[in-house]
Amino acid sequence: MAILKTKDIRRMSKSERDKKFEELKFELVKAKVSASKSGSSKIKEIKKTMARILTLNNFKENKSSKEVEKNK
Repeated sequence: MAILKTKDIRRMSKSERDKKFEELKFELVKAKVSASKSGSSKIKEIKKTMARILTLNNFKENKSSKEVEKNK
């Protein structure tokens, strides 16, 4: 899995981000299983990417809700 930078995540649509988040959840489970056998820093990397996706999702939702409130 390639590391996703914030600028790459911003370019994604909401559905693409949701799809990528689901893929990362599955990959996290696989990484945890393999880490129990050998140890891996991949888990930390996956969690950081998931956090970036969630942060940008929340930021964009909050931004759009504020714009709606301004238009009232």
